[in-house]
Amino acid sequence: MTRPGRLHLNAFLMSVGHHEASWRLPESDPYADLDVEHFKNLARIAERGRLDSLFLADGPVLWDQVGRRPSGVLEPTVLLTALAGATRHIGLIATASTTYNEPYNLARRFASLDIVSGGRAGWNIVTTAGLDAARNFNLDALPAHKERYERAAEFVDVSLKLWDSWDDDVIVADKETGVWGDDTRIYPPAHQGHYYSVAGALNVPRSAQGHPVLVQAGSSENGRNFAARYAEAVFTAHQTLADAQEFYDDLKRRTLESGRDPDHIKILPGIVPIIGRTVAEAREREAELERLIRPEYALAQLAVLIGVDPSELSLDEPLPANLPDEEQIEGAKSRRTLVVNLGRRENLTVRELIGRLGGGRGHLTFTGTAVQVADEIEHWYNHGAADGFNIMAPVLPSGLEAFVDQVVPILQERGRFRTEYTGRTLREHYGLPRPANRNTAVGTFVRSEEGALTR
Repeated sequence: MTRPGRLHLNAFLMSVGHHEASWRLPESDPYADLDVEHFKNLARIAERGRLDSLFLADGPVLWDQVGRRPSGVLEPTVLLTALAGATRHIGLIATASTTYNEPYNLARRFASLDIVSGGRAGWNIVTTAGLDAARNFNLDALPAHKERYERAAEFVDVSLKLWDSWDDDVIVADKETGVWGDDTRIYPPAHQGHYYSVAGALNVPRSAQGHPVLVQAGSSENGRNFAARYAEAVFTAHQTLADAQEFYDDLKRRTLESGRDPDHIKILPGIVPIIGRTVAEAREREAELERLIRPEYALAQLAVLIGVDPSELSLDEPLPANLPDEEQIEGAKSRRTLVVNLGRRENLTVRELIGRLGGGRGHLTFTGTAVQVADEIEHWYNHGAADGFNIMAPVLPSGLEAFVDQVVPILQERGRFRTEYTGRTLREHYGLPRPANRNTAVGTFVRSEEGALTR
């Protein structure tokens, strides 16, 4: 079975690697999480491989215990602004929460990144699970799952109004008449909603790609409905081909039912590729990383995810038979279901489950040679499970270098991935149309090679 078209590949960057023990390897710099030059190097490696984008996760809370792994997380739009200056083509996707932000500030921040980068920005929309985050924002309890998605929908609606509050033809720049801009082409949102009241227009004009690409990362029922309505790319996690195919078919169907083109939503599961010159070498690398996991840290995180007290988990026993139902969990529902199903399906002990989660927190970990990794990626693509993948290198920079230098050329030779960038914006990389301004006709600005907006 061969499916036409080409893959989309993103580099999901996380300090010195996605494996929680990656910082303990002799090659790793335990201070790299705060080193802008480290991230610039990663961005250049990814761009050398002609990847679609860089992706940064984020949350308004200190993740885990600082004893576990490097825990400093630079604000992603700030970091991506620095990376925009170090690259020319690769997309720049940052995570930001609708639960703990306001639309005007966030829309302005992403519009600014989009303009600074020449139209390469994307916003990964999250609703943020976890009581710790809520307590950082004057809340004593986590808002209900359904409420967070209702708030997110209005937040995105307001953001779209703000990004469309400038026509593409606002700027006149007529020195003779002394008219810089046309006030009749400004459209204040004048929004009065359940969660937000936003009166005035944004103070940033429309970008080369209209507005940032909208990305979403939730796979619960509420998350799927939200993605079908808004998302242009979806980051998801699956352990089996069958589960990924079900999600893919379901989300494409929901997108069509929402009145949108299913081709305009790209579904991108995560994959943690552990690559070796031989299978034995790759497996030894995987075993080395697993040996370096501190189980006491991982045990506490697993307990929070599945909704039990750590004392209820025994490292050398399977998961307890009686776990809270999904309906009782207000946090990351879809990830909790994935992890529990993995443990049950393969009859893993807690220790074994921790080892399986150490590399990608529930994302697919694949260990093998470059050819085998390329085969697996192409297999999922051909069988309707993905439009591409988020590449989650277990160790950085070496894991990303291995993927770019060994796996990407194989996919290129097979005609599955670009050999050169053919567009400048993230929308062009993803094959997405530039959205028309809801208040007027499609804009007429174009961007020069130097990055300037001209008529």
